[in-house]
Amino acid sequence: MMPNIKDSSVKRPEFVNLGNWREFPNSKWSFQHVRELMPTSVIKCAENIAKPLNKNLQDVMGMVCDSPEGRCSFAQLLRQGDSDGLVILHQGDLVAEWGAQKFNSSNPHILFSVSKSITAMLAGILQHRGLIDSEAPVIEYLPLTIGSVYADCTIRDLLDMTVALDFEENYTDAHSEYMQYRVATGWNPVVQCGHDDGLEPFLYSLKKAKSEHGHAFLYRSPNTDLLGLLLERAADAPLADLLSCNLWQPMGATSDAYITLDRNGLGRAAGGICATVYDLARLGQLFLDNGQVNGKQVLPPTWIDDTCNNGDQRAWDRGNYKHKLPQGKYRNQWYQTGDEDRAICARGIHGQLLYVNPARSVVIAKVACQREPLNDVLAARMLQAFDKISRIL
Repeated sequence: MMPNIKDSSVKRPEFVNLGNWREFPNSKWSFQHVRELMPTSVIKCAENIAKPLNKNLQDVMGMVCDSPEGRCSFAQLLRQGDSDGLVILHQGDLVAEWGAQKFNSSNPHILFSVSKSITAMLAGILQHRGLIDSEAPVIEYLPLTIGSVYADCTIRDLLDMTVALDFEENYTDAHSEYMQYRVATGWNPVVQCGHDDGLEPFLYSLKKAKSEHGHAFLYRSPNTDLLGLLLERAADAPLADLLSCNLWQPMGATSDAYITLDRNGLGRAAGGICATVYDLARLGQLFLDNGQVNGKQVLPPTWIDDTCNNGDQRAWDRGNYKHKLPQGKYRNQWYQTGDEDRAICARGIHGQLLYVNPARSVVIAKVACQREPLNDVLAARMLQAFDKISRIL
């Protein structure tokens, strides 16, 4: 069983702050207490009590799998990646749950770039309602993008990460433009770049590379933050409210989530959503249930089909992530793994992962405080383990 303990049992590390909250071991506390470090806005769940998950628990923790350190059990693999919590659903039933020592399963955990995939779900809903057109130019919704890289790209370019953006996604270089970006999001102290005008002005300052939009997959987080801004303007509501009304409440989330805000109150669509691991699993179950919850359509089936089956293979093959998923593709901010079961997944740095296997009716949600932002070998072994679990359930 997953531990469910009070917040007070996890002691706040001494001197944890905006300058070091993503460093291990501070992250063991901070990834579950982000709202104590920066401004956030609540993504409210429904007031009525959601139907509890039916339990049909099975023992998968002893399953033998490969890891960067050799053969080990699945539980050992989770520990190698500093995993915090895990939930596995099969045919809608809760079949496995796991938590690290002192992990509080009722605390929202930061999802990092899994937030991108959730934001894209919202985009699919708003498109179905006629509030946006994914093939339309961004500038139609955000006129202030004129003069920036986004002035001549489409919403589809944002969704599929094919914007020709001159920007390096570098998580560790303290002197890179990425650090200025993090200051603009409110995630790093202002002292690191000397000024903070907020996220929106930063996004409008970004320039185009020499290539053309749509040519290649280039993973760049600012694209999703701009998408979040665009959704706010198109629907005339804050991102947290849009997520609550269109996704969190209709899908039957059992806990409030929240999203981090910049100094001007703009939600961090690219990485700032924090949610419980159980509600993360419910998001994955939406795919398996064709977007329906209790007979009500939450996600458009056409969007689900598009996300699972479409995407530009040539753009992926030209891109900078082909080595991570050699047979994969990217569509609507979700990864297609390219495996035999055509599983899809949402991924975030420091080990966050939501895996959906429609062929096996399996959803696996994992949150973590992995020491390195990226570990490609460990990520590959984890996906292999998830595939193996799907086959034995």
